[in-house]
Parts: sequence; C-alpha cells; structure tokens
Amino acid sequence: MNDIEQGSEEWLNLRLGKLTASRLADVLATTKSGTSASRKNYMAQLVAERLTGEPAEFFTNASMQHGTETEPIARAAYEILTDTMVEQISFMDHPTIAMSGMSPDGLVGTDGLVEIKCPNTATHIDYLLGKVPPSKYLPQMAWQLSCSGRKWCDFVSYDSRLPANLQLFVVRYVPHDGYIETIEAEAVKFLGEVSALVDALMEIK
Repeated sequence: MNDIEQGSEEWLNLRLGKLTASRLADVLATTKSGTSASRKNYMAQLVAERLTGEPAEFFTNASMQHGTETEPIARAAYEILTDTMVEQISFMDHPTIAMSGMSPDGLVGTDGLVEIKCPNTATHIDYLLGKVPPSKYLPQMAWQLSCSGRKWCDFVSYDSRLPANLQLFVVRYVPHDGYIETIEAEAVKFLGEVSALVDALMEIK
C-alpha cells in the first residue's frame, strides 16, 4: 500500500466506509443536547459509502491545496531538523478494530509518527506562541498511535511565508494515560451504530 498516492481513487477505495483518524474528532464531538451534527453527518457518510460502494466526494479548497503542495517541503524540513527519515505509507488498518484505520503523514523510526499541517500564517503563529500540540488534533494523533502501536507523534506546522527561523514548528505529543482506551471505546461504539444503521436501511424495501 506504500505506493498508493493519498487522494487517489485507489486510496479513497481503501478507506471506503471506514472510520479514519482525520475524522475522529467528529466521532467524539458532542453538544449540550447530545449528538453533534458533525458526528451525525460523518455517520451518514460512512453509511452511504457502505451501501453504495462509492467513496464520498473529496472536498478541497485553496487552503487544502496549499497544504497538499507544501507538505513534502515541510516533511523534508522536519527530516533535516531531526536528522531522521520519514517513511510514507498510504493507509494502515487498525489491528483490532474492524472498518477503521489511518493515513499518516509519515512513520518515524520504530516508535514515532509525524502529523504535518501547513496552515495560514495566523494559525502557524498561534502554534509557535502556544508551544503545545493543538487540542483540535489530539484525537487524530492519538488514533494514529492506536492504529500503529507507536509511542509518540510529532506535530509539525510549516509556513514558508515567515522568516527561516520561524517557518517550522515541531512539538512531540504523547497521550495521557487512558486517553487511547477512551477513544477506542468511542470508536467501537460509533462503528456499531454505523453497522446497525446500515442493517436497518437494508431492510427497507
């Protein structure tokens, strides 16, 4: 699977109907009244993919395109800074939770992962000043660690529009005790609901 390009039709088919790391935050999202719209919409997407065998449309915008084009540069900058090589793979299924997996930005050594973001300059500055992994990406990185069995994930933010010494931000994320177990339980619950909804819809004539 290492030679399959992320974003390609083959890659989309690998992920068809599966819970993936980039959407785990939607699975965990709640509101005061209960289920969030983002969780409900993601569930509907996976249900539709399983019923039709067709991947959902892959939305992109200018910001996402910038990230795709800049990610290889950010990865190279990270490799230089850390004196490591990043191994790229297209998709990894979760070893114990069926119909789930991840598409990491890279494997580092035997214990690590890297998650690369190339945001707008204002957001990158926030990351530089915050000096911690952004909370919005913690579920994604923790799920990647769950899928891979690795110990840590380096969060990387890159912005070439700033001076050289401010272009690359790297901070290591290690989940606190019990967090991976918590999100795994939520993932299993969510996937059970997806399967039940698929079964219910298939009974409709």
